[in-house]
Amino acid sequence: QVQLVESGGGLVQAGGSLRLSCAASGRTFSRYFMGWFRQAPGKERELVARITWSGGSTYYADSVKGRFTISRDNAKNTVYLQMNSLKAEDTAVYYCAARPSSLATYTHWGQGTQVTVSS
Repeated sequence: QVQLVESGGGLVQAGGSLRLSCAASGRTFSRYFMGWFRQAPGKERELVARITWSGGSTYYADSVKGRFTISRDNAKNTVYLQMNSLKAEDTAVYYCAARPSSLATYTHWGQGTQVTVSS
């Protein structure tokens, strides 16, 4: 089992930066693909970024490509989302999620952290 706890959200002005962290418990963290999702009010949850267990492959939604960077430190059981050049449309609750590499569905979710970007 993997339990996930996000931190690092907050209020920032447009153009600013935030770094989200997701601390995972469980001995098998390194075997999981990790993803960051977000959900804005009235919108569906969307995958923002994903990283493989080794960190060797990443995916970004077009809306954040070039501005956000996902990374992980398996020794610390932590995955990060560095968010630069933030825009008002990045405002959302951000969720960390994990899935075994053999599955397409994310099986473990954090509680979410609010990111608010003021314009």
